[in-house]
Amino acid sequence: MLRLMSEVLAGRRPPIRLAGHSFLPVAAGALYWESENTLLVADLHLEKGAAFAARGMMLPPYDTRSTLQRLAACLDHFSPRRVVALGDSFHRSELAGRLSADDREELAALQQGRDWYWILGNHDPDLPESIGGFVCRSLMIGGITLCHQPSLSRAPEIAGHLHPVARIARRGEGIRRKCFATDGHRLVMPAFGAYAGGLNVLDEAFSSLFHWHLMQAWLTGRTSVYPLQASLLLPD
Repeated sequence: MLRLMSEVLAGRRPPIRLAGHSFLPVAAGALYWESENTLLVADLHLEKGAAFAARGMMLPPYDTRSTLQRLAACLDHFSPRRVVALGDSFHRSELAGRLSADDREELAALQQGRDWYWILGNHDPDLPESIGGFVCRSLMIGGITLCHQPSLSRAPEIAGHLHPVARIARRGEGIRRKCFATDGHRLVMPAFGAYAGGLNVLDEAFSSLFHWHLMQAWLTGRTSVYPLQASLLLPD
């Protein structure tokens, strides 16, 4: 467990500032909002391995367990009173009702003693009551909208959906890692799921979301998260 903790928890870097609030990015891909005692995660894509297996694409069927274990490590460290999952928590809606008994028990244990919100995503637009917690399309906390897909709204927001990754050059080699992308007004979360892929933040899908002269990509490392200016980023 100690090794797992060292791999997923961020070092004490300066916090991300968004709309007057401070957030601590976690190397695992979570975001801790200390003043609200809230942990945010996006795009868990639980049961993605099972979905691929049903289509004849065989992957090791351990992604759900791995994702929940990493999430448990974050919860053990921060002990948040509230967790918000920003959509695509399940790779398909119907898979939420097909969790193994062990995974259902693990999820129930993670929810124990705290408020848990599932924001609906494009992969999971309907979720059953059996997963526990509260299901909603969006949530507003402290004047910040929490949602799945980024919008062009002028209101501050934190979203998922796009699975941002950043690529840089270091010592002559390219490094490509999941990242938090923000310009201080909007923040797009990295995908937390074990099997979730990523889209380069220089892709045109991000071009209308940020003021690029203010944009930073907070690159996830093994144990910490590193803020980088947009000028240092490379395309794939």
